[in-house]
Amino acid sequence: MQARKKYILTAFCVCWLLLFYFGGAQIRQLRGLARRQNEELVTARRWPAWDDEATLKSFEEHPGGDRGDDGLRESPQIKRENRANVYKDGRCRMETCFDLSLCEKRGFGVYIYPPSKADKVSESYQKILSSIQESRYYTPDPHKACLFVMGIDTLDRDQLSLQYIHNVDAKIQTFPLWNNGMNHLIFNLYSGTWPDYTEDLGFDVGQAMVAKASFYMESYRPHFDISIPLFSREHPQKGGEKGWLLYNNVPPRRKYLLVFKGKRYLTGIGSDTRNALHHLHNGKDIISLTTCKHGKDWVKHKDGRCDQDNREYEKYDYQELLHNSTFCLVPRGRRLGSFRFLESLQAACIPVLLSNGWELPFSDVIDWSKAAVVGDERLLLQVPSTVRSIDNDKILAFRQHTQFLWDTYFSSVDKIVSTTLEIIKDRIFTHVSRNKLMWNKMPGGLFVLPQYSTHAADYPFYYLDMGLTPKKEFTALIHAVTPLVSQSQPIIKLILSLAKSKFCSQIIVLWNCDKPLVPKNKWPSTRMPLIVIKGPHKAMSSRFFPYDIITTDAVLSLDEDTVLSTNEIDFAFIVWCSFPERIVGYPARSHFWDSSKGLWGYTSKWTNEYSMVLTGAAFYHRYYHYLFTNYLPASLHALIDQTANCEDILMNFLVSAVTKLPSIKVTQKKQYKETLMQQGSKSTLWANPDHFTQRQNCINIFASWFGSMPLVQSQLRLDPVLFKDQVSILRKKYRDIERA
Repeated sequence: MQARKKYILTAFCVCWLLLFYFGGAQIRQLRGLARRQNEELVTARRWPAWDDEATLKSFEEHPGGDRGDDGLRESPQIKRENRANVYKDGRCRMETCFDLSLCEKRGFGVYIYPPSKADKVSESYQKILSSIQESRYYTPDPHKACLFVMGIDTLDRDQLSLQYIHNVDAKIQTFPLWNNGMNHLIFNLYSGTWPDYTEDLGFDVGQAMVAKASFYMESYRPHFDISIPLFSREHPQKGGEKGWLLYNNVPPRRKYLLVFKGKRYLTGIGSDTRNALHHLHNGKDIISLTTCKHGKDWVKHKDGRCDQDNREYEKYDYQELLHNSTFCLVPRGRRLGSFRFLESLQAACIPVLLSNGWELPFSDVIDWSKAAVVGDERLLLQVPSTVRSIDNDKILAFRQHTQFLWDTYFSSVDKIVSTTLEIIKDRIFTHVSRNKLMWNKMPGGLFVLPQYSTHAADYPFYYLDMGLTPKKEFTALIHAVTPLVSQSQPIIKLILSLAKSKFCSQIIVLWNCDKPLVPKNKWPSTRMPLIVIKGPHKAMSSRFFPYDIITTDAVLSLDEDTVLSTNEIDFAFIVWCSFPERIVGYPARSHFWDSSKGLWGYTSKWTNEYSMVLTGAAFYHRYYHYLFTNYLPASLHALIDQTANCEDILMNFLVSAVTKLPSIKVTQKKQYKETLMQQGSKSTLWANPDHFTQRQNCINIFASWFGSMPLVQSQLRLDPVLFKDQVSILRKKYRDIERA
């Protein structure tokens, strides 16, 4: 009996071994086949060779026309169901669904398909397209693009909406560049329809990236798709309103602890959370109000609490609640996102998010733990005790960070679109991408160009956070436009003053004169290198070109006829070392609002207030050369080059937009103004009424491009130590300033 059991057991084990051996071989064969098919699929997904002039010419002449047999057809290996699964199961990555080599070859250009006359474009989508067209990445030539945006409005994919575009699937398949969506970007604000409001966009996105509001985590493809905020039709194209913390920053806590005022839904998705919000309302420091009075047939569906809720709802003003609450509830609506998210950020009312599964906007780069409280819908009743436990210091830090995020990334459609493009660019060029510090610290990712440097220590904004101080050396950059005919000219005296400065490490003369370069023996001898270079072109913008020859972080920008003593130069530099992110210098100007004309005005009057320090005698960080050249659009460069004017104003606009702070004026001898008025070309320019009119015009053009007026008024003036007191001149640190 025992032997029989032993034989049966042995036979059983042998069978299992044989099954494992032959079955494993079969499995390995299947795995190998699957791997080869996957490799072929990835190969098929590479960008096709469509750099064919005839193809592109045909596309430009007949946008949206029928495809021919031109090699642009989708590979038969890519089945429709597989393409749909790419979006659903999250398999797409930049490495598999985006042709990175196209961007390496062409650079980061963005092309927009010509819109079809048959399809209407919503106001919101037109703002998105305009933002792209006005960006430095836009190209009207598909040959130069590596990212493509559809002219079809895909923002509202609710079939009940009047803005819903039908037959998108059929339309995009006619695009010769579609290639199953590879290297394409699709924008969407609303998906799905009543009563379920699913993630379905109503067409196959294929391998296109989706920039979508209310993104559900399960549908979101990490490091490929982009979650954007839900914004209203009234959201401004540019600029946007400032955050409210500027007007109410102390005390950190406000009248109300927690508020909400909005709809609750009696039918369909989104009703559970909002139906329970009345449990939080105490009528004292927590105001949680809902109404079911919305929609045409709300009365038919109203429950026993509707009438009471509606009466309580009418007692409070929504704007008053926003202005006076520390925390704002942001529960899901029909979809995961809500307009209240951006409204809370602007109001410096700390968002308390109740929307399980929501991929927060720009989550790849923004650290939301510094600005929002992420709650759990299932633990709604614990929200009051949670927010009460947050101390005042953290509340103030939260509120300040809401303002940074609002002003930097969300206050306009232009900033939302720019942030989207910059995130995509960082994913493509990973070797020159911004780190989390750059995205989450002033001035934010949009003003930090990683092509300049990927090290935070190379930017003036992070010196304080990193415990760094500027090196005690600077480069003097003199802009010369008149020929050198005498050793008594102001430029010679200026060079001699610079040569005596212990902080000056090199002097560069930027020769933008029509005459040939002056021989070296005509220039004075100096202890530091004196380098004369020809400007890349005779243009005002060339004085702010990022010349490689500049080796110091500090740059002293000078006009050739500027009159400064060595003490004045040294004092201004010492002041700049304390404020390395700002412009620090001598000649100040101001702007004002002319209500009679409805325009910004420019004044050179010497008053108590100023908003600009002109770069004819000013220090700043060399990074602003790079930003000026690479961030500002060609249209503004063309303006200052054509008028030979306003480059100093534009630099002030740029630095104030970055820092949100005014420039700093240092005082100088009284003769400065009169001396400048008598010297060289400046007297001719300042006496010319057209010169002043041009500067008035420039201010308004610059403000229009930036979307708001970035210049900040200031009354701060820094004098040398013991400048005007009664102490003996011999005991003063900068005594030569007073003697002058």
